Amino acid sequence: MPSNNDIIGLIAGGGKFPIMVADAARKQGLKVIAVAHKDETDPLLSEKADKIIWVNLGQLGHIIKALKKGGVNKALMAGTITKTRMFGNIRPDLKGLSLMAKLAIFHDDDILKAVSRELLKAGIEIISPVSFLPELLPPKGCLTKRKPSASEKTDINFGWDMAKELGRLDIGQCVVVRDKTVLALEAIEGTNETILRGGKLAREKAVVVKVSKPTQDLRFDMPTVGLETIKIMDQVKASVLAIEAGKTLLFDRSEMVAYANNAGIIIIAQ
Repeated sequence: MPSNNDIIGLIAGGGKFPIMVADAARKQGLKVIAVAHKDETDPLLSEKADKIIWVNLGQLGHIIKALKKGGVNKALMAGTITKTRMFGNIRPDLKGLSLMAKLAIFHDDDILKAVSRELLKAGIEIISPVSFLPELLPPKGCLTKRKPSASEKTDINFGWDMAKELGRLDIGQCVVVRDKTVLALEAIEGTNETILRGGKLAREKAVVVKVSKPTQDLRFDMPTVGLETIKIMDQVKASVLAIEAGKTLLFDRSEMVAYANNAGIIIIAQ
């Protein structure tokens, strides 16, 4: 039987990130014990994990029990949870209900930090999933052929300040601006819907800024962009995507940059 140091726990949400992390961890010789969320996590994760346990959203007690039974003392969180589900499909167990009762505000950071504390009490330390896939963090610089114009740089800087303030309030990570005017702020609906809403108001040349929160815990809830982000921007003729270097997960980089170059969209990390 593997020792605790050879086992990693994976608390999985939706998207391909949990699958990528599990694959990378196993390539490093680790046994992966995954706890997956029903109606969120891709079933393909079962092919990458050594063991997978399915739970409902909010079942913190079930998560802790599954990880402890698997001999886990280090775990990571990866993947998305559809935030609007908290108004309909959340089915917490007693441990989940107890945690929710202690929270004054249901903000992302508050919830995830509280979950992390409960896991630590049970002897399970949460670590960053990025340690397995550091190549997903882009360095500073413009990733596309086209560089920002003077007016686009002004909007990037303006949007950056707005996004950081939005993050400080732990509401969202993305803003859409044009001509130093805020067109959309991300809340519970997510980045894609924010881009669509702001892009339609801009009509064209919208600047999308997505940054980490000023007090971002890099173990979870890092800003994420990918090919789908650029395709959504292309739908509304947006012109710039500005992200934070070293603190943003960038998926499908080559395909994303190729699509952006073809559409005349700038991708810049700063």
